[in-house]
Amino acid sequence: MSNAVTGLPVGRGLLYLIVAGVAWGTAGAAASLVYRASDVGPVALSFWRCAIGLVLLLAVRLPSARRARTAVREPFARKALRALVTGLGLAVFQTAYFAAVQSTGLAVATVVTLGAGPVLIALGARLALGEQLGRGGAVAVAGALAGLMVLVLGGGSTTVRMSGVLLALLSAAGYSVMTLLTRRWGRDGGADAASTSVGAFAVTSLCLLPLALAEGLVPHTPDPVRLLWLLAYVAAVPTALAYGLYFAGAAVVRSATVSVIMLLEPVSAAVLAVLLLGEHLTAATLAGTLLMLGSVAGLAVAETREARARPAAV
Repeated sequence: MSNAVTGLPVGRGLLYLIVAGVAWGTAGAAASLVYRASDVGPVALSFWRCAIGLVLLLAVRLPSARRARTAVREPFARKALRALVTGLGLAVFQTAYFAAVQSTGLAVATVVTLGAGPVLIALGARLALGEQLGRGGAVAVAGALAGLMVLVLGGGSTTVRMSGVLLALLSAAGYSVMTLLTRRWGRDGGADAASTSVGAFAVTSLCLLPLALAEGLVPHTPDPVRLLWLLAYVAAVPTALAYGLYFAGAAVVRSATVSVIMLLEPVSAAVLAVLLLGEHLTAATLAGTLLMLGSVAGLAVAETREARARPAAV
């Protein structure tokens, strides 16, 4: 039931990923409110969410780090390499996605990025990690991708630009590398979710800082208190909390399963748009949501059953 190296039960890892996916879905609604309240740009917002998220993680991590001084410490070189690679992957994932949205629109960028992710991860997991997707897993991935397309593209016309598609594929590649390496380090015993999150946010913040400075780092707003609350939420829930849970869950759950569960992000965003932003519940929204939820549930059940069967086979 648990990963032999990290000690985290697979069932709890699945729960962490579900919570992370739902939390990620709230980032879009919160970002739209930030844009309405100020003139902050997407890259600057991405920098602030990572930088403030880093501060929050450090504030939470310091007391626990003092209590864990007697634990075996991971070599600094290995920890630094993991932070560098994960942070670069996160920076590419976020920045290329924002650029793809600007180039070809939100719908196409979302479908290409989140749609290519499970495919690249399934191939990478098979070739690099030896993880078998299986017939049921392939059906679940196909169902999730179909649901994604119905959910995002079913509402109206779209404009496809090749530059935006290429940027979205670059974003998917960054996300895939981040997910596959987290899984590999988890199996090898080198995945500490807290230190991975801290290191990744530090590297990502440094990568985004020059771009954010060029875009305009300090936002102007008529309501600074409201803006601060919104930035605090974006940094705390869909960033520090969500990525901490993501790195913990991705270390113990099969990579292809991780990629499909994280497709809960557009489901969560669609539900919030209906409940909080006044958008109408369309047939496409309902059908896409049901397809994706069914696929996520199927993969989660299969992952749990495999984890239960593993000790018996030893």
